Amino acid sequence: MTDTIKHQGTVENIKGTHVQVRIVQTSACSSCSAKSFCSSSESKEKLIDIYDADTSSLHVGQDVVICGTTSMGMRAVGLAFGVPFLILIMALFLLYGLSGGNEAVSALGALGMLVPYYVVLYLMRGRIKRRFSFRIE
Repeated sequence: MTDTIKHQGTVENIKGTHVQVRIVQTSACSSCSAKSFCSSSESKEKLIDIYDADTSSLHVGQDVVICGTTSMGMRAVGLAFGVPFLILIMALFLLYGLSGGNEAVSALGALGMLVPYYVVLYLMRGRIKRRFSFRIE
């Protein structure tokens, strides 16, 4: 298994060293020959921002291959699902014990504990964006 994720895309916009590339993200079954008979195939278009790129040989409309690492994907899953899950479970048990077994208060309090996490995540979006960087191959 390789440590690189590659997507083919088209250059949409170039501003200095910032490039926007449009990729088509498809599910595994969207390339299946029976997809017209199945309702589970899907594809989405996404814009990927690439910073500090060498734009001297690029032009709008050019087909390119962008690369990222699998560790970047795992880090994203951890930030989006792993950490909130841990916060939710720890807060639920802590608040259940502190509230004397009141499940409603525990559940609402645990959900409320996610708000500060997502606020901090939003405030740190610039720093996170630099850690999740793609490059043009």
